[in-house]
Amino acid sequence: MTKHALSSARSLIDSDATYLVTGGAGFIGSQLAEVLLSAGATVRILDDFSFGSDANVQAAIDGARAAGVDDAVDRIQVLRASVTDPDACREACDGVRYVFHEAAIASVPRSVKAPIPTHDADCTGTLNMLIAAVSAGVDRFIYAGSSSAYGDTPTLPKTESMRPLPLSPYAVAKLAGEQYCGAWASSYGLHTTTLRYFNIFGPRQDPGSMYSGVIAVFATAALEGRTPTIYGDGGQTRDFTFIENVIDANLRAAHAAGPECAGKVYNVGCGDRISVNDLWDEIRRAAGVTGIEAEYGPTREGDVRDSLADLQDTRADLGYEVVVPFDAGIAATVDWYRDNM
Repeated sequence: MTKHALSSARSLIDSDATYLVTGGAGFIGSQLAEVLLSAGATVRILDDFSFGSDANVQAAIDGARAAGVDDAVDRIQVLRASVTDPDACREACDGVRYVFHEAAIASVPRSVKAPIPTHDADCTGTLNMLIAAVSAGVDRFIYAGSSSAYGDTPTLPKTESMRPLPLSPYAVAKLAGEQYCGAWASSYGLHTTTLRYFNIFGPRQDPGSMYSGVIAVFATAALEGRTPTIYGDGGQTRDFTFIENVIDANLRAAHAAGPECAGKVYNVGCGDRISVNDLWDEIRRAAGVTGIEAEYGPTREGDVRDSLADLQDTRADLGYEVVVPFDAGIAATVDWYRDNM
């Protein structure tokens, strides 16, 4: 993790419980695993390592050791398998009290090029996990949803009660997953919560993938003195959200949410609109570079024009507040890439 401290949500972690983090070798999952380990909990990771890495798992262990958990390596178990395998999902859920379901193929462009693998991982994988969670008697199931479910409606900010209008196969698959979560709450009594993420960024995002988040790509370009490509005119806006805010929301959904929150959907963002052009300017400032202007390319299929989270319900029901604002998150992220490129 970064030098920033999470809020009191960290104190909610049950150090006597076993937590399952699917996709736990990835960008978000490994940092969630690190926080859980740092609180002395036992963590199981289910990941096929198609996007995750051993380096991320080791970073989670090292971070927990730095926090004073000397036996962190003994508190983590890694299952190298896919959520598309029902048997692996059942094995992963055995003896688990809390599930953070982060595993996904999280790419709009990739889903447009190859919709079936995205459906298999994001939709069928979620169904497999829900079935396994009920069979194992899991207490809480926290699902990583996506703001892409809202589509490109002009209404801002996006509220959870809005009609979903997904534009891409990825958005459809993630929306289907959250609908399954709602059905499992009403049909089987599993306490599920969906967190609709808004443009997450931070350390450990892989800038080398063609499907990487824009901030990872921009940060490494600035530090290397390269010209980045902005798709579209750069005026499109996003609610860019630093990773520690996402972790805070997950911990609150797992531990602070009351029974009335079961089956519900909550936005997770910062509540600020930042254009892609302004994002590049902020990253250049954080990197201390001048004179590098972005190039512009065609708008990508499936991308929405504007996105902004309404956080009223998330604050009221989960006690969520922004832990790290946009500018501090950008500075921390650029510092991480400077140290780890």
